[in-house]
Amino acid sequence: METASETLLIIVSSILSLFLIILCVSAIYVIRVVRRVNQMADRAEHMASSVENAADAVKNTAAAMPLVRLLAKVVSLSQKKAKKG
Repeated sequence: METASETLLIIVSSILSLFLIILCVSAIYVIRVVRRVNQMADRAEHMASSVENAADAVKNTAAAMPLVRLLAKVVSLSQKKAKKG
């Protein structure tokens, strides 16, 4: 009976060792995937911030355009009057 229990002990410990190794390898891959996902999320956040900044710049420029057009008309009218008079 001792040899049977020793054999069973060896088999069970071998299987547990195998599962432990598989668990460690799986944990390493999961950690790598999580790190890559975090990097991708950081990049996406940075890009969203850049796009938001660009949209703000366009909005500010668009708000100033009527003023620029008005100034351009005033300058062109004054130049026309200067040439005539």
